[in-house]
Amino acid sequence: MPPPEAKRAVNRSAASLEVDAVTVSFGGLSVLDEVSFSASSGEVLGVIGPNGAGKTTVFNVVCGFVRPSSGRIVWRGRELRHQRPYQLAHLGIARTLQGVGLIAGLSAVENVMVGAEPIARTGVLSGLLGLPRSAGEERRLRARSLEALERLGVAEFAEQHPRALPYPVQKKIAIARALVAGPELVLMDEPASGLSSGEIAELGRLLTSLRGEMGVLIVEHNMDLVMATCDRIVVLDFGKVIAAGTPAEVQANPAVTEAYLGASVESESAGA
Repeated sequence: MPPPEAKRAVNRSAASLEVDAVTVSFGGLSVLDEVSFSASSGEVLGVIGPNGAGKTTVFNVVCGFVRPSSGRIVWRGRELRHQRPYQLAHLGIARTLQGVGLIAGLSAVENVMVGAEPIARTGVLSGLLGLPRSAGEERRLRARSLEALERLGVAEFAEQHPRALPYPVQKKIAIARALVAGPELVLMDEPASGLSSGEIAELGRLLTSLRGEMGVLIVEHNMDLVMATCDRIVVLDFGKVIAAGTPAEVQANPAVTEAYLGASVESESAGA
């Protein structure tokens, strides 16, 4: 599935997204403590860490759901000061949720068409609600959405409603919705959750294929997927970056081992 108009030439060395010394505090409790990293076009960057490390909060800051206490989010050289979640797609950033977040009253292909809003010549929702729009535009967006579903291997479910479909299929529809407009950066929050080992392997192949089209930033607990697909990894623990580098460098870092083993030991002690 190509980007909206023409195949985008990806500059693999350009840092599209910069998270610069971001701190988030709630009621005096620091959730993120001067977190910094960059996500570049043409790479898959993983953000990992034990439960409660602050991974999803990083996503929420980038998306505008959470305002940082200090620090900056810079996108394509411009600081994002007051971005709203609904503005992200028009900035070239797409996101999937931990859940699927599909609209129950729309079919699978119509859900994907909602994600095509940034490349629509007229409003997607107005068309889905039966308001005037050219038949040609409707066909164009539907065809593009069907291509996205085909890429995820779920085109056969295009006319079915999400609630009637298995969770893994819903998950793939949600990913298709994020990809349909050809974003420059896609943020995926635990994309492997609820998937079988075979489906996770398929997801890994998809992530690898996206390198030539966009940057990918994932928060994920499945370490096999992270180590197999990520070019670089950022490790958080208690809201701080404790390691960053290639998968091999992160695996060899004693601080990472301590963070994960420490979390495991504490969990076992609590259950004893």
